Amino acid sequence: MDRREFAVLLPALLAGLGMEKAEAQGTVPALESGVYKPSASKNGSMAGHASSKYLMGMLTAGNIRLEMHESTIQPGAEHEAVGTHKHSEIWLVREGTAELTTNGTTRTMVAGDVGICVAGDKHYIANTSDKPVTYFVVTMGPPES
Repeated sequence: MDRREFAVLLPALLAGLGMEKAEAQGTVPALESGVYKPSASKNGSMAGHASSKYLMGMLTAGNIRLEMHESTIQPGAEHEAVGTHKHSEIWLVREGTAELTTNGTTRTMVAGDVGICVAGDKHYIANTSDKPVTYFVVTMGPPES
């Protein structure tokens, strides 16, 4: 399976996962089988960033926290802060061009590409083009990511 086949397959697999409203109560819900629609798009904490959440919860078999959202970064917007996490992240570019920097190495991603950052690596994603970039983010890791 190549990265483009994976990019097509993963959203379909995740569509089979479910989430309850317990997140609003400050708990991480167990995911259930089902279909998830995106939340209304919200502006991020940085200008030029917006995001829609699909799901966030626990896969009880294996005690793995899973979260998925879709983000858009406008042209000229500052990149997110360099960060590290206890969870791993997968980016699936839907449209546009992004640059993914992991541990100081920058790689260009275009529509259909998949980028991965394993837990503990320093990383950020940026839009360095003159058009918006939209991508799905899937995070997987320990219960407290």
